[in-house]
Amino acid sequence: MKILDWYILKRYLLTFSVMLMLFVPIGIMANLAEQIGKIIDNNAPLEEILVYYGNFTIYIGSLLFPIFLFLSVIFFTSKLANNTEIVAILSSGVSFNRFLRPYLIGASMIAVLMFFMVMFLVPYASKGYNEFIFKYLKKGKEDRITNNIFNQINDKDFLYVSSYDPSRMRGYNFTLEHFNDLDQLEYKISAATIRWREKDSTYQLTSYEKRTFSDSLSLVASKATLDTVFNFKISDLTPVSYIAETKNLIELNAFIDDQRRKGASNINTYIMVKYKRWALPFTAFILTFIAVGVSAAKRRGGMGVNLAFGICVAFVYIFFDRVFGTLAQQSGLSPLAAILIPNIVFSMVALYLLNHAKR
Repeated sequence: MKILDWYILKRYLLTFSVMLMLFVPIGIMANLAEQIGKIIDNNAPLEEILVYYGNFTIYIGSLLFPIFLFLSVIFFTSKLANNTEIVAILSSGVSFNRFLRPYLIGASMIAVLMFFMVMFLVPYASKGYNEFIFKYLKKGKEDRITNNIFNQINDKDFLYVSSYDPSRMRGYNFTLEHFNDLDQLEYKISAATIRWREKDSTYQLTSYEKRTFSDSLSLVASKATLDTVFNFKISDLTPVSYIAETKNLIELNAFIDDQRRKGASNINTYIMVKYKRWALPFTAFILTFIAVGVSAAKRRGGMGVNLAFGICVAFVYIFFDRVFGTLAQQSGLSPLAAILIPNIVFSMVALYLLNHAKR
């Protein structure tokens, strides 16, 4: 590490930190101003509000990390260019690639920080953040699918409920089908309702009926009510919509394997969350080099032109990310392709801008 490296790296990290400290409180105040009415109307306790905004800071900060990083690099690099410091550095015999080394070191440090945040810290914050929203800010709104729920418990058992009430832990028009090793229907259980009784950890079925199939015979057993046990949790019928965001790296991998085994229809949504977490640290490098390529040359319009152009590039990048994410969730596009395509395209943009800046 030379004096040049320390000089640029210090500006890199300091500008990024200052931008976080400036804009995150603004985001908190804006959110509080928007939600204060609902918070008061729903009598949210002060302790829970403070915890919510702690989680909000981590959750929103992680989403805006790349944008803050991008704008901070444009800001301080433009200042270097406007003060002709970059010209002086390159004129002293330092190559442009050598000039990029402290940027690479800074991006590596931010990427490591982002990795540990999105893999372990942000999931914990996301759980508290979303739970508060559905408890106080979106009170009465469903945070999960509650109609026409199909689920595969294991290789042999499949269940269906026409609707599910999370608050009462009760499902309606319940059906459980069990298949044997030859993939033949062995028995079928149906009930008007299924309710989880937490007191004794059992399920209560009403209008219970069980049909057992043997060769050409069908045996029927029925009861008005039946208390029994099953090898699934009532909450597993329909996980909350944000469930993948609340799991750390290890838990998310296990959850995806479990949902894939069950044949979950929205598996791509969970896989997208996983791939986005892995891709996010790499965006630190892509956006850093795009920002350097945009702002390393001194322009007549100064920093304003660089910031305007950089913001346009950032919005295009976000647009690509959202479009391909939606395609992966709704049209069958591979989640891996949805993550790779925008990053590969903008990696090429970064290389082009860097080559242009060298001239």
